[in-house]
Amino acid sequence: MNARLALLGTVAPGATESEVFRLALGHAVGELSALGGTMHLRGPMSALRLVSSVGLPPALTRSWEIVDQEGPLAPARALQQGKGVWVPSTPGRTDQDVSWPGTGLAALPVFSGRRSIGALTVLSGERGEPTPEHWDFLRDVVAWTEERMAQAPPPSGPTQAELSGERLRQALKEVQVGSWDWDIRNGDLLWDEAALELYGTLQADFTGRIDNWMRIVHPDDLAPTLAAAQQAILDHSVYEAEYRVRRLDGTWGWTQARGRATYDEQGEPLRMIGVGWESNESRTARDALGRALRHMSDGFLAVDDEWRITFANLEAERFLGFSEEELFGRLLWELPAMREVPGARDRCLEAAAEERPAGFDVHLEACERRLHVRLVPGPDGRTLYFQDVTEKRRLAEERQAAERAAAERVVRIAELTTDLAKATTSRDVVEAVARRVLPPFAAAGLMVQVIEGDRLHHVGAVGYPEDFVALLDSRSRPSAGDPAWDTIASGSPLFMSSAHEYAARYPALAGFPARGNKKSWAFLPMTASGHTFGVCVVAFDRPRLLNDEERALLTTISALVAQSLERARLYDAEHTRSRELQRSLLPQALPDLPACTAAARYLPAGPGADVGGDWYDIIPLSGGQVALVVGDVMGHGLPEAATMGRLRTAVHTLADLELPPDEILGHLNDIVGNMGEASYATCLYALYDPTTRVCSIARAGHPPPALVRPDGTVHFPEPDADPPLGAAKPPFETVELEVPEGSLLVLYTDGLVESAKREIDEGMADLARLLSAAHADGTTVDLERLCDTLTAGLLPTDQQAADDAAFLVARLHALPADRMASWPLPDDPRAAGQARRHVREQLSAWDLDDLAPTTELLVSELVGNVVRHARGPIRLRLLHSAELICEVYDGSQTMPRIRRATETDEGGRGLQLISALSTRWGARYTSTGKCIWTEQPLRPLPDPVEALLLNAAAFEGDWEALL
Repeated sequence: MNARLALLGTVAPGATESEVFRLALGHAVGELSALGGTMHLRGPMSALRLVSSVGLPPALTRSWEIVDQEGPLAPARALQQGKGVWVPSTPGRTDQDVSWPGTGLAALPVFSGRRSIGALTVLSGERGEPTPEHWDFLRDVVAWTEERMAQAPPPSGPTQAELSGERLRQALKEVQVGSWDWDIRNGDLLWDEAALELYGTLQADFTGRIDNWMRIVHPDDLAPTLAAAQQAILDHSVYEAEYRVRRLDGTWGWTQARGRATYDEQGEPLRMIGVGWESNESRTARDALGRALRHMSDGFLAVDDEWRITFANLEAERFLGFSEEELFGRLLWELPAMREVPGARDRCLEAAAEERPAGFDVHLEACERRLHVRLVPGPDGRTLYFQDVTEKRRLAEERQAAERAAAERVVRIAELTTDLAKATTSRDVVEAVARRVLPPFAAAGLMVQVIEGDRLHHVGAVGYPEDFVALLDSRSRPSAGDPAWDTIASGSPLFMSSAHEYAARYPALAGFPARGNKKSWAFLPMTASGHTFGVCVVAFDRPRLLNDEERALLTTISALVAQSLERARLYDAEHTRSRELQRSLLPQALPDLPACTAAARYLPAGPGADVGGDWYDIIPLSGGQVALVVGDVMGHGLPEAATMGRLRTAVHTLADLELPPDEILGHLNDIVGNMGEASYATCLYALYDPTTRVCSIARAGHPPPALVRPDGTVHFPEPDADPPLGAAKPPFETVELEVPEGSLLVLYTDGLVESAKREIDEGMADLARLLSAAHADGTTVDLERLCDTLTAGLLPTDQQAADDAAFLVARLHALPADRMASWPLPDDPRAAGQARRHVREQLSAWDLDDLAPTTELLVSELVGNVVRHARGPIRLRLLHSAELICEVYDGSQTMPRIRRATETDEGGRGLQLISALSTRWGARYTSTGKCIWTEQPLRPLPDPVEALLLNAAAFEGDWEALL
């Protein structure tokens, strides 16, 4: 006989299963010189549970803790074939992601009677497959194992030692019963929270399979526990078992389980439902737990399958209104107390029908109590727990409400931070604080004040009467104390919860709370860069004592507001300077000219936008002509505003040179081009001549003007604009329009008709529609009113404009034909005499005889200069407008200039004479030469000759003889 078998035969009956498995594996591995071995026992469904191993590290055995009986692994094959199997190792092959060493696995099934209950497996080393003698030895070892397993004692339960007083008190603290539901058909397993805790399993580790239970049962207890469950299923009886389970800390603890199976119509088992509880304590403890159950604060009822009461503790007796003796055997639903619980019967029956633990709250309106009812199905009936959760739910609701309020405040603060980051001006900051801070704190007022000099100046307020805000504005620090000034001086917040506290602290200001209609306050200092520069006051319309959390939150908010307000104040100051600069560069007033009457508007972009470069201008020129100009420097900011000023000055200079529109734009294009690559501008220059009613228009990248004819039709000149200044290549195209008397010419920048929501074509159509409607209803009679109409229609106040806009509306007037006179003159000395005669006759016809002497002198000098220094043809023209205009045309391009004659010079004083006798004079180029012109007021200058230190009486003779 083999010595190892003889040694095993000396083991006395009654050894535990774990000891039997250890000895069997040890001798099998030793006899075969193997690397290690395992023992698996069969569990419910198709699973084999690892109950013992020898010589193998956990890294290998971990993947074999649960083995599928239908799978390809060696233990499963042994059970499938009912005999020993050899599974050689294949290089590179792994089982469940683990590479096994050795040459192969030898496995044999283990039987209990005729039923296979497990498998013994040996991992062979270098010797490879077992020899026939080794197979015989392994079969003998398996036979010995089967014999000793049958003789092993059942689980004995915990030690029956008496509990100490401390352990007994610990046991009495809580009765913990877990419920479970095992689907026998597919192996699904349900545990409630109590069962998870009882069986030492985390919710994250629970897979809902019977494998979870097999892993936590002690190997010695697995076989008898499974046998008890199998027997209960076969006998249709109650399943009862006591076994050890592995706790979360790795130790083993005793538990008891009790359950019953359910079956289908054919008698096939469907599910087993039961309960489990810890059974580590002795009978003394169990009795103590029973007493604890009887006297615990929660109501506890046990009912049978027909809902008749089998047990009730004292709290249940008080709730139901009867003693336990009176309750025993009574139907639960017949009790008056249960009939008063709304929906209790339906919900209990619904939960019982599902045979699963369930819990729900019920509200007792009569006593304003809320109970939590927990129903747990068991093999012999059901248990119900009644717990008064009125205070618990109230606290939970208050906690949830507080958490919601805190979450809302956090969201508000995040929104406030976002809004403050976007805030540009001080007004934006105040509006953001009012919108994001007042609602979550149920505040009714906000006031922000900053120090300027030795006074507190108002920045913004919400929820205060206007007269009260005016009272606090520009207020110096009073000698008796002031909450705002004290907060700034200390740099710390000041909280006052009532008007009484306010009056007690500041008796001299006791009337302020009533005037401001507020009853509690939070004065918050605004500090930035270590300097406290103002105060933010959050006020409430009721007495309120803020808690520490609210105070800390408001203090944090004040720091955010201070940073944003400091940044906004810097922006406000810069923006104000930019606006002032821009407005100083625009015309302060439009000139009143005979050729046109005009009105204009400059409309800055919305809040947050920097100054722009839009401008307009009206420039009076010689001969009653007028230049209408509008332009737009691309971009926003001080550099653009400065560029606008430079271009406007340049336009004035070029216009004074009497250049045609296309040449003026050419010069402007050179100026802008020399400013740098990033400088661009658009411009429209219109030159109107009232003597011909012709308007010459040139534009560079600018929208066309709108011409409103006397019949109300609106016309936009068709030719496309040249590129913007700085990008164009001259020459610029000029369009000439004949303008009927009384027509309107509307010049504008793109900000008036174009936006992110409106294309420029759509905006021009809107402009034309507004102009036609204004002509129809008579609005065009008043140009200022027309400007207001266009502004309201194209740039409504409720829509923030992203770009500034400028527009100019001019009504053009023609000079009547009877106010003009023109004569050709000979190109010889006779021209001066003829010119004087024409002047005398025409001024007499216009009833301007008082101007004749001066005008004759001017005409004589102008014509004489042409005869002497220029060439013909010569032409004289008089215009009777707001002034008397004399024009002399010749064919020379040579321009006159004033010379400072010395005492010995015979000439050079003619232009000085002209400058002294006229209010304005000049010369301009024409298509055939030039024109020299003068302007005189319709009322003659006093003693013009005496003004030249001449004695008029000495010249009583003919002026012709003199000249």
